[in-house]
Amino acid sequence: MTDYEYYDNNSTLSFTSFVSVCEKVEVGHFSQVFLPCFYSVIFVTGLLGNALVIVTYVFYEKLKTATGIYTFNLAIADLLFLCTLPFWAVDAYNEWIFGTFMCKVVNGAYTVNFYSCMLILTCVSVNRYNAIVQATKTLNSKNKRFHSKFVCVGVWVFAIILALPEFILSKPDKTTCTMVYPPNSGSIIRVAVSVTQMVVGFLIPFVAMIICYSIIAKTLLQAKGFQKHKSLKIIVAVVVVFVICELPFNIVLLMQTLQIISEEASSCEYSAKVDYAAIVTESIAYVHCCLNPILYVFLGVKFKNSFLKILKDTGCISQKQLSVYLKTECETSQPVSGASEMTSMYPL
Repeated sequence: MTDYEYYDNNSTLSFTSFVSVCEKVEVGHFSQVFLPCFYSVIFVTGLLGNALVIVTYVFYEKLKTATGIYTFNLAIADLLFLCTLPFWAVDAYNEWIFGTFMCKVVNGAYTVNFYSCMLILTCVSVNRYNAIVQATKTLNSKNKRFHSKFVCVGVWVFAIILALPEFILSKPDKTTCTMVYPPNSGSIIRVAVSVTQMVVGFLIPFVAMIICYSIIAKTLLQAKGFQKHKSLKIIVAVVVVFVICELPFNIVLLMQTLQIISEEASSCEYSAKVDYAAIVTESIAYVHCCLNPILYVFLGVKFKNSFLKILKDTGCISQKQLSVYLKTECETSQPVSGASEMTSMYPL
């Protein structure tokens, strides 16, 4: 979690200043109502979507492609990330009641899965570029799967390393679980954590998306005999959703970081407004975990086919209905030559 703090009737240290001390009763009351409700909705919807992705890949897709390996790891990162939200909902509504050890575990796990999610989104962008633009130069299927597994392991290890400050410095402080920084080097560590979050959590995946999807869009526009309009719409949707969900919070985070660097005391009114903005924009960023399954998996033809098989196995549809749909889908799908793994989906 970010380090904005809000206590009931206690004075609290403003996020944007180590000097100014303000009472933020209204901010605390707002968070007590807004955060538990919002977190509950995000948790339930995201849990259903990402769990369905994991079940489909484990029991039906069998992780046969590099694309499947990346999206499977993305679903795991989103799911584990979402599982920390109930703890933060209780923290916001009442206070942190789970002790120091769980504070370190939950805050660290939250950060690990946040970083791994953003880095895997970057890998997905590069993988789609390789599969479509560099289709004739890519490795064979077996080597691609091995390479993608190796990359995913590296992503998780790197995410754990980046989350070490959260594992080490997190502890209950008065009524909330937060990072408690050393008095001598607190501002330096705080700025370093914020800059890392902005670079890894927004800048890197955003740049990768812009570069890779721009070239992919150009390639699809030049392709013939392919229903490319849906793919182009998905490209736009992926980038737009990422920007809408992630950019507002990173702007607020940048404002907070610049305020720390300048070491200027801010007014209580300004500090409260920044806290409101941080609460709302960070919550909006969480919506991305619910939308990832839709943008990266649900719209794909292969996933639709596997999902229908799940419905058939659970008795929701008949074998005849499944056969009719699969036959219709087979007749209408026309993937780009040399990139069938990625373009058979419509979402790349």
